[in-house]
Amino acid sequence: MQPEAKDPEEDSVWEEPPSMLWGLDPMFNAFTRLYVKDILQMRESCQVSGIYFYNSHPIFKVYVLGTVVYKREREDFFCYGVDDGTGVINSLCWKDEPWREQGDPATPGARSFGSSAREDFNPANELKKLRQAKHSSSHLEIGELLRVRGPVKTSRQQREIMASTYYKVSDPVMAVQISWMMEVPQLYRQCYDKPFHLDSSAQNPNIQGGSASYLLGRATRILKDFLKEKEVTRFRPYDVQDLLQPLVSRQPQKTAAEQVHIQWEEQEPEAGPSSGPPTSFKQLRELLQKSLQILQDEGLVFRKVKCQDEVYHVTEQDKNLLMAIRDILREDCRREKYAEKGCHILHILSSVRQRYSRNVSKAALELVLKALECNSDIISTSDILGHSTNYLKWE
Repeated sequence: MQPEAKDPEEDSVWEEPPSMLWGLDPMFNAFTRLYVKDILQMRESCQVSGIYFYNSHPIFKVYVLGTVVYKREREDFFCYGVDDGTGVINSLCWKDEPWREQGDPATPGARSFGSSAREDFNPANELKKLRQAKHSSSHLEIGELLRVRGPVKTSRQQREIMASTYYKVSDPVMAVQISWMMEVPQLYRQCYDKPFHLDSSAQNPNIQGGSASYLLGRATRILKDFLKEKEVTRFRPYDVQDLLQPLVSRQPQKTAAEQVHIQWEEQEPEAGPSSGPPTSFKQLRELLQKSLQILQDEGLVFRKVKCQDEVYHVTEQDKNLLMAIRDILREDCRREKYAEKGCHILHILSSVRQRYSRNVSKAALELVLKALECNSDIISTSDILGHSTNYLKWE
């Protein structure tokens, strides 16, 4: 099965991150549990062959659970067609050296030898038993369940998994498959569907030698702890600015030449030479703005009205937002259209933006809906395969 063709306009807009920054993404070194459909549709890197991108995440190893729908056996390998319900992908599974040299270890001689060695432990007999177990777990028939992990490769214009680990799964009551169907959508929502963003320090190594990334993480954590401990409902930037002041004051001192160079870069054409304190204030202001932007992207805070007076509302503490969402769910789920499956999250988002604030993000809405669900105020129903679908209805 060939990957679906991509929109050329989309390819022209999307910019592939530099290869030297791929290691900053935790998904790069992990076996990613993607749906087969997404594996077949991933973009291949134009810098390094064998590297693919899903939602700007660099990926080259995947982890798939599916049913074998066809098989081919050669002297050196098996080729299984694995179907997870979203698509079919070839899995190339190599045979071990002992298997190819000695063939099937499950021979009548091995069984007779086993019956004579029941009284005492025999290493040779135990080794043959292990080989039999390994053979049975790696030799699958059509209709059996297979776990496979390994790098993705494109061969003859077809995507394949070069299996590094594969084995048959015994799942008589479908407990393994149900667990997989519950875990994978959560991974999509929490990790895979969130784009991989690089901060300015990663994109520009000249900014403080990469220390800006560390400072930004510290600043974001300080603001999160402050909001959690104080339980504030809203704040302005100058209310929390002093919390980040120690981070800027701990910056390593620059040489006199570096300070003069920075002063000449920051001053306006008509202005005179700048001094040290404005530089520190500018760094503090920039650090604060980036930290607040991260909090907004995560949905922890939002600005109800965008005006000159910057007021940030804390999502979990905004009772008016909570009441608005509950009223929307209560009213709309009484309608026949939403009575059975409930309201789609995008429908709720649109209603909240019309009634309460146009600046409420999807991340902020998901945070409130999760809190309502934890309190058993609402229940959620989601399509197992459609990870982007999420319905919520009033209980």
